[in-house]
Amino acid sequence: MTRTSWLPVLAVLAAVSGCANLERSRDLANPAVSPAVTAVQVCSNCHGVDGNSVSPNFPRLAGQIPGYLVSQLENFRSHQRSDPPGFEYMWGISHHLTDAQIAGLAEYFAQQKPTANAPVNAATMAAGKLIFENGVPAKEAAPCMACHGPGAQGMGPFPRLAGQHQDYLVKQLHVFQETEGRPGTPMKQITHLLSDEEMQAVAGYLQAFPKDQ
Repeated sequence: MTRTSWLPVLAVLAAVSGCANLERSRDLANPAVSPAVTAVQVCSNCHGVDGNSVSPNFPRLAGQIPGYLVSQLENFRSHQRSDPPGFEYMWGISHHLTDAQIAGLAEYFAQQKPTANAPVNAATMAAGKLIFENGVPAKEAAPCMACHGPGAQGMGPFPRLAGQHQDYLVKQLHVFQETEGRPGTPMKQITHLLSDEEMQAVAGYLQAFPKDQ
C-alpha cells in the first residue's frame, strides 16, 4: 500500500484509540470524558466505584442528594471549602471540572445504592437516636432530623447522613465547631452546643442507621 492509501486506516485506528482512551481516561481537564468514567477511574480510589467508601477517611457518596454534591464540588473548586481533606484532596481534583462535569458526577453518585455500614454498640445507638430525633433540649440544640430528614436521607441543601462513617462525621463536626473551613451552614452554631461524647453518639447512630427508618 502507498503512504496515501494508509491514511484512512490510520485515521480509523486513531479514532478507535481515542474512544478507548476516553473510556479509561483519568484526565480531569478533558470535558469529553464522561462523568461515569471519571467516577470509576478517579473518584473510586477514595469513595469506591459505587460511592460506598470503605475507609472512614473518605465520605460515602452513594445516594447523596445531587444538589448537595454539586455545591460541595463547587466549593472545592472555588476554594471556599478549606478543611484539610478539602484542600489536600479535592482542590486539585475539582480545579478543572466544568459545571456539566460536576452535575454529571453528582448525578452518578446520587443514583448509586447505599449499603449498610458497620454496626455500633447498643448504648451508642440509644444515645445517638435521642440526639438525632430530639436534639439536646437542655442546651437548646436542635434535632438533626429537622434538617436532614426523619430517615437521615437529606433534604434540600442538607446532606444525606444515613450510613455515613462515624469517624468522618465526627471529624466534620469538629471542623464546623473549631474552624472556618466549611462556611455557609448553620452547623457552626449547632456544634458549639455539643460535647465530643454527644458527637460520637449521634455519628455512631448515623453510621449504623436502622434499615427500617
